[in-house]
Amino acid sequence: MFEEFVLAASTADLSEEPAAREHADAVEFRMDLADAPLDQLAAYDGDLPLLVTNRASWEGGEADGLGRYDALSDAIGNGAVAAVDVELAALRGTHPDPAEASHATALREAAREAGVDVVASVHDFESTPEPAALVDLLTEAASEGDVGKLATTATAPRDALAMLEATHEATAAGHRVATMCMGEAGRHTRAVAPVYGSKIGYAPVDAADATAPGQYPLATLRRLVDDLRGGDAEIPDGD
Repeated sequence: MFEEFVLAASTADLSEEPAAREHADAVEFRMDLADAPLDQLAAYDGDLPLLVTNRASWEGGEADGLGRYDALSDAIGNGAVAAVDVELAALRGTHPDPAEASHATALREAAREAGVDVVASVHDFESTPEPAALVDLLTEAASEGDVGKLATTATAPRDALAMLEATHEATAAGHRVATMCMGEAGRHTRAVAPVYGSKIGYAPVDAADATAPGQYPLATLRRLVDDLRGGDAEIPDGD
């Protein structure tokens, strides 16, 4: 699914999918924010493939407990689901609860058996590390999943530059990554990172329902990404 850039329209209401079709390549279904998410999935008959996310409360979402893995396991059995988001901290066993690792890795194996891509995600709501640390995180996330997603918080322009540098370096090393900086100082990375290799962008169907700081409206991000990438333009490897 992520051989090329994918713009995912984020929503907790799958009835919004028709409004996303003009600009999005997929829908990120935020199960942790949704009412009756499995019922919504069962009734879904939209055109866009789904990336399902059931974000843990310890990583900025609203899902508590290990039951979120059961919901995700049910979700990946739906033919419309093309990808599932799993937190890197759970996959690599660094979360304090060891049960997180066993559930996360079991979900990953089930997803792969079902032909569903795994997005291994990391969110830092306080800062942006130095480029070398970002590359290490992206490398680890990409090795644990099919795509390594990293969202950090930018408080100054240098943070945005660090993310773009890391995105370019990780992509040049052959890793599939999705990157962005949250917050106003890094907002432009959501449009610029795809130029450097980021494979996934996120934007709300309704701007009032943004799920992370600094998100552009869907139509705006589509236009910015397409204009900046100039079709399939690539950044040269030279300095």
